[in-house]
Amino acid sequence: MKPDVIIVGTGQAGVPLATRLVAAGQRVLVAERALAGGTCANVGCTPTKAMIASARAAHVARTAGRLGVHARELEVDFDAVVSRKDALVGRWRAGVERRLAAAGDNLRFVRGHARFVAPGAIEVAGERHEAERIVINVGARSASPDIPGLEDVPWLDSARLLDVRALPKHLLVLGGGYIGCELGQMMRRFGAAVTIVAPSARILAREDPDVSEALEGAFRGEGITLQQGKRVLRIFRAGDDIVLGLEGGGEVRGSDLLVATGRRPNTDDLGCDAAGIELAAGGHIVVDERYETTARGTYAVGDCVPGPQFTHVSWDDHRVLFELLAGRAARARSDRLVPYTVFTDPQVAGVGLSETEARARGVAVEVATMAFGAIARAIETDETAGLVKVLIDPATDRIVGARLVGADAGELIHVFSVLMQAKASARAIVDGEFVHPTFAEGLQTAVMKLPRYSLS
Repeated sequence: MKPDVIIVGTGQAGVPLATRLVAAGQRVLVAERALAGGTCANVGCTPTKAMIASARAAHVARTAGRLGVHARELEVDFDAVVSRKDALVGRWRAGVERRLAAAGDNLRFVRGHARFVAPGAIEVAGERHEAERIVINVGARSASPDIPGLEDVPWLDSARLLDVRALPKHLLVLGGGYIGCELGQMMRRFGAAVTIVAPSARILAREDPDVSEALEGAFRGEGITLQQGKRVLRIFRAGDDIVLGLEGGGEVRGSDLLVATGRRPNTDDLGCDAAGIELAAGGHIVVDERYETTARGTYAVGDCVPGPQFTHVSWDDHRVLFELLAGRAARARSDRLVPYTVFTDPQVAGVGLSETEARARGVAVEVATMAFGAIARAIETDETAGLVKVLIDPATDRIVGARLVGADAGELIHVFSVLMQAKASARAIVDGEFVHPTFAEGLQTAVMKLPRYSLS
């Protein structure tokens, strides 16, 4: 079968794009060198959120005394937690493989490492394949920092940590971003001592200070040690310990080390030079507003292109690119709102501009801020940590951005995301009727803190 389209990678853009193209009458070849399903199904969303759910169950049981419920004995069967995670990953991966197989004879799935050998041509599993259109969906992997001594100790990345069968005694987390915060808190709740070391003065350094501080308070309350504003100069072994030597002469010791300092696109051995595909600094593939690379007819989507590395972004990439490949009008790549959630507890979620970003750009905003603990539902469930923060354009009443820290913030952020997508006025929240008692009604209460919406 000579394909009309070649797709390299089976991530959250590649698989739905392949099956939709086949349904539209195209012949598609899909190449995958590793596990079907990409990062999300195998080492990202599915396994981490499965284990975070187990960790939360342990935390709720351990702290239920505040609600008058006392768990006399608590045992975390860490091996069973990992086995449950593995079973869920296997189920998702098998589902991806079944979806590809069910697409029919016009979809060929080839296992092997695909490399470009010329413009419009790849080689995989010893065979050369050519197509007028090629889509790259190769994802990204954990990046390792250039710190002396790192390669001399048995460090873990986020993927390897998920396969550890014995709970670390004291986990050192290098990095205070999404991954470091999620996995660090998870391991603390399973019973490990945890120290997060970050060069920035705050964890989640891209957030507004009050957002970061709300999460930092929750972390400290759970016994997580935060070493912030600390640059690691060297790493070494001292007996059974891994030691991080810090700038200024201090050091921290632990039994295990998780390195969570960013991700790097999987483009190193893709043969981009042979195809005339330009790479940006850091290895990302340069694309235009239509996802097309510098090689005509070759496109790139997902984590291997510049931009937010979220599963929902990759999935949305496939929707836009499908319309473009079908010759229909579609949104430009940059013409979209990207909500996000950090799956800590409390969750951190956002969409649009932060207050810091708005001020830096000279965007006029009114800011409504309220403690999450002022929400009746939060008080009743004793989930009071966090805040609600909404930015309103005073000239148009439109929502410019929102940041939430609190229980179910990842669900609540979609209230603002959808209103912003519809270019609706914040008056829609004020005039809406919210169920009591819910976390969502707190969003209305926060917006009504602004004088223009106050009922008093």
